[in-house]
Amino acid sequence: MSTSLLEIVDLGDGEVVLQRADDDSEPLVSIQFSEEASAYLMENNLEVAKVMIQAGIQAAAKIAEMSGVEVDGGDSTEPARQRTLH
Repeated sequence: MSTSLLEIVDLGDGEVVLQRADDDSEPLVSIQFSEEASAYLMENNLEVAKVMIQAGIQAAAKIAEMSGVEVDGGDSTEPARQRTLH
């Protein structure tokens, strides 16, 4: 992934996105909170999303470090696999 300034934006409809600040490309990450979740979070969606994004970045960095893989923003020819973590 190229080095660029990233921003976390609350879209106001229960969705929070991580996007590049310098272009209009598709968001890198999108987190959607249901009305029920928003009520449970007492409207602190942005703060929770920030923590979720930070944890995801840290986990991805650790996985890349452990596997010795260099993280690249290029398109992969391997199809994405869906995984469920319980």
